[in-house]
Amino acid sequence: MSRERATALLVDFDGVLRRWDPAVTVAVEREYGLTEGVLGEIAMSWGLLQPVLTGQVSHAQWMTSVADALAPSVGDPARARAAVDEWQRYRGEVDPDVLAFIREVRAAGVRVGLGTNATDLLDADLAALGLTDELDAVVNSSVVGANKPAKEYFQAACEALETPPARVLFVDDEDRNIAGARVAGLSAHRWTGPGDLRYLRAALAY
Repeated sequence: MSRERATALLVDFDGVLRRWDPAVTVAVEREYGLTEGVLGEIAMSWGLLQPVLTGQVSHAQWMTSVADALAPSVGDPARARAAVDEWQRYRGEVDPDVLAFIREVRAAGVRVGLGTNATDLLDADLAALGLTDELDAVVNSSVVGANKPAKEYFQAACEALETPPARVLFVDDEDRNIAGARVAGLSAHRWTGPGDLRYLRAALAY
């Protein structure tokens, strides 16, 4: 039996619609005499990351925890905080090909949602990047209280899109999120770059 054609699109933020220049982080780490990669390593440690992604702590509290963990290697808490603050000033860049695709899809009448594991800073980031009016729904894990790849997250996303799971196409750059979406009943595509857009156009009903 063939699968129903998708009539709504759910797109990941980081790694799909938003991209990050790694050179920015490297420059901050060099300026403060840090080991390359240490900022991301600390911030993405699950003990610090999971509470902020599920709304238990704020983005500001998360960054305070990162600075506290960084302080011993810097030797000065104030300098550790300054390094984290400088690192956080850069908020990434919009992928123009993905944004153009989203506009094309929406113009054809397909609902588009942003499906992201994010913090309470998400709305400010969307505004700063000019994305506030580019989406029909924003599904933020820290608001939902559950993060991808949890089934509860995808249930909330489908409700926000007012579309049953079987009719939602999810796009993400992480295999575990793709797997989680499929378990929840969505169709899902692992993003590898703008070359995927041809397939996504064919998969949507417009």
